[in-house]
Amino acid sequence: MLFCFGLLAWAAVSAFLCLYKGLNQTNMNDYYAFGVWIVVDLAIIALGAGAFFTGFLTYLLRKEELKNIINAAVIIGFICYSGAIGMLGIDIGQPIRGWFGFWHANVHSMLTEVMFCITTYLIVLIIEFLPIILENRQIEKVPELGGFAHHLHRIMIVFAATGTFLSFFHQGSLGGMYGVLYGRPFAFRTGFAIWPWTFFLFILSAIACGPSFTTLIVMITEKATGKKLVSHDVKMLMGKISGGLLAVYVVLKGADTLYWAFVQTPGTGTQLSHFYQQSYGYWLLFAELGLGAVIPALMLLTPAVRKSYGLLALAMALNCFGAVMNRFVQTIQTLAIPVLPFESFITYMPTWQEWGITAGVIAYGMVIFSLTYRYLPVFPQERKLNQAQ
Repeated sequence: MLFCFGLLAWAAVSAFLCLYKGLNQTNMNDYYAFGVWIVVDLAIIALGAGAFFTGFLTYLLRKEELKNIINAAVIIGFICYSGAIGMLGIDIGQPIRGWFGFWHANVHSMLTEVMFCITTYLIVLIIEFLPIILENRQIEKVPELGGFAHHLHRIMIVFAATGTFLSFFHQGSLGGMYGVLYGRPFAFRTGFAIWPWTFFLFILSAIACGPSFTTLIVMITEKATGKKLVSHDVKMLMGKISGGLLAVYVVLKGADTLYWAFVQTPGTGTQLSHFYQQSYGYWLLFAELGLGAVIPALMLLTPAVRKSYGLLALAMALNCFGAVMNRFVQTIQTLAIPVLPFESFITYMPTWQEWGITAGVIAYGMVIFSLTYRYLPVFPQERKLNQAQ
């Protein structure tokens, strides 16, 4: 906890400087309007997709065995989305004007739909989190609160369905935002009707990595506590679901990349090598698609790997790494590439204030998850599994 509080103190100083002195405390500029905050924001929103997708599988598709991990998925989703919105509060420079986006909505922007869906989905996550809080041993002693929690559980399918609807659209629109940037040939894609291919690829990558991230956090918690929290069968099921979805993503992402590289890019009079220069070389392409997609997909689809605790954790970590790399290249590499004759290839390195805000979000997540594990009944199987030992 002292380590986490140290990171939060660093984040508090960074946030104060950014809000008091302005965004000149960052290395963002007219070229880099998006920086490390947006990379982390998009990454944790993708990783937090385990909440809505696990809820969809549990309550709508009736995967009963996933009820043993759904609480953890909801808590992780809440941490990811609340952390992302907190980071955006610093990123917009003047959070006191944050409500402008709702009152003066730009109906032609995909980000308007993202803003509405992320905010309303956070409200859904709070509602889903509430019955877990009300099941605290001391709170449960109040009959009215216990009854309220019971009734919330009975109608949770409604919130699961609402969360699925909201999340599918904002995950897609985050990708669609890049796909419609026709002035940025690295990100621009053709697509179906009004949706570029990146709209669908972002949804696929999110639902592929979300279950992996949820399971990975549970496995790390098991190692930290020295206790079994979820049976390995549940972890294997989550790995199998992630592997299947990731395999579909690999095929579609591969087709999209090949078409973009050998048809779309030459059609604009640009060479592929133009996009991979200096520190943003071809290694990024291989890291994202090879190390972060093809390898974990093959591993997660292999039963022997899923049976192994260590290999399963490694495959899930690589899956999450691939999603983060995808968000990085879409955000940073897209802006690094010159699009006008008088521009040069531009590199970007965040300031310590930007890293401070990022570290604060990670520390915030560690503190919240630790407190919920300590005081709330997060894992229904925990007592049974440890009694068996």
